[in-house]
Amino acid sequence: MNSEEIRERFLKFFEARGHKVRPSSSLVPSDPSVLLTTAGMQQFKEYYLKPEAADQDFGGRSVVSIQKCFRTSDIDEVGDERHLTFFEMLGNFSFGGYFKDQAIKLAYEFITKELGIKIDYVTIFEGDPPVGGRVGKDEESRKIWQSLGVTEIRECGRADNFWGPTGSEGPCGPTSEIYAGGIEIWNLVFNEYYQSADGRLEKLSTPGVDTGMGLERLAMVVQRKSNVFETDLFGELGANRILADHARAIAFLFADGIRPENKGAGYILRRLLRRLLVKIDLEQIKSAVDFVIKKYSGSYPELKSVNIFELIEQESNQFSQTMKLGLKELDKVIKLDGVTAFGISSTLGIPFEVMKDKHPELSRTEFEAEFAKHQTISRAGLEKKFAGGLANHEPKTVKLHTAHHLLLAALQTLFGKQIKQRGSNINEERLRLDFAFDRKLTDEEKKKLEEIVNEKIREDLPVVRREMPKSEAEKLGAEMEFGKKYGDTVSVYSISPSTGSGQAFSLEFCGGPHVSKTGELGHFKILKDEAVAQGVRRIKATLD
Repeated sequence: MNSEEIRERFLKFFEARGHKVRPSSSLVPSDPSVLLTTAGMQQFKEYYLKPEAADQDFGGRSVVSIQKCFRTSDIDEVGDERHLTFFEMLGNFSFGGYFKDQAIKLAYEFITKELGIKIDYVTIFEGDPPVGGRVGKDEESRKIWQSLGVTEIRECGRADNFWGPTGSEGPCGPTSEIYAGGIEIWNLVFNEYYQSADGRLEKLSTPGVDTGMGLERLAMVVQRKSNVFETDLFGELGANRILADHARAIAFLFADGIRPENKGAGYILRRLLRRLLVKIDLEQIKSAVDFVIKKYSGSYPELKSVNIFELIEQESNQFSQTMKLGLKELDKVIKLDGVTAFGISSTLGIPFEVMKDKHPELSRTEFEAEFAKHQTISRAGLEKKFAGGLANHEPKTVKLHTAHHLLLAALQTLFGKQIKQRGSNINEERLRLDFAFDRKLTDEEKKKLEEIVNEKIREDLPVVRREMPKSEAEKLGAEMEFGKKYGDTVSVYSISPSTGSGQAFSLEFCGGPHVSKTGELGHFKILKDEAVAQGVRRIKATLD
């Protein structure tokens, strides 16, 4: 059974059992607390907090997907039998549609009957220690497995059998893992709790299911290979494991709009590509990427949306220039520590491996610790940017924030109140609004949106902030940020005529800041309309 058939069988199995098939989201996450998309549940994170939204968006509370994922923690492990940076995650999810009993039974049926695989054993959460413990042993899952005839059930602690949250806060819960062919192949997560940023756990009003099964590992078991690189997913590339992994990763990162730079996700792309360029001929790298595009573009057509070969060549040329400068800097260093090495790497783009060759005393642990520190700082900055959708409180950003409110209201004016925000980001140059919508906007519709917003700007409407009980704001119909938790008292911004007559044009829960009148904004212009995921569009706009 090849990988294409495994994908098809998985999706059809769950679709036949009431799940809506959802496409993979981008490797660039809307969640600012993570650098890249690391799990299938990330695009569904908000639905665990607001399950009724799934009825509106998907026509049901259970979905299935095959998600592109990327985990940076495994970069140095690549080359062994199973660790990868990029991988595909098969997953089924339920936001109150079903819980442990059906999740376990569906997994058992798919593994043993659909694929004909023998389960070695399963694991369950052993529970927290009696003193100070917060979550008990998962006896419910044990009983369900036993009812299916599974007798080898092992208990494990939090490190193995408690998952989440993704990012700094979110849904989480105990897990049950399935082992077959000597490895873990499927993790069933039972989201019973919400963990806040300070570590506190609260019971979710509606528990949910989040499962993840790596396609590469599953293919290894189904195809009876000794490691993932022998499967058809890698084909001829399997002979060089690091090239095989990095070629896939590079191709998919480029395809999702990431470009090499010295920070964030771009740093990861640059690190992987330059790691190859140090050791492998450019034409061999391009040949490996060509294999990836041909092998995967049937499932992921975005791989053909950009000229990846041209982008690789550009980075190769730039790397040649920076290497000359970087090596001169290295020659000046007598003893290289992790802090200095990271500085050289982040500013000049010199790979760790090159520095290690010249300075054997350099510690990978120290280098990675410095990277982790900067990543934490960067992530904290991103979270601050996304708080209220703002990058900072500079005048242009504040104006764009107010324009963001006008744009959402304009979308609802044009298409109805069913239009809901699904994400946002604002910096000094533009605003970005993600919203639930199932098709591309026409040129006429984009022009109409601009006209509505600019009309409200010309009317010079006052922007007024009021604090009120959350219940009162809800009665007024104020727009809420999707999935966000609010206190009993909330801040609400309204944009409406100063006379107070008539309904407010815009009314939103928001922490601010904003301009005092819409006339301060200037001229509103839409820059781009694009798809983020199926059923979600993204508008980027600016002010002249």
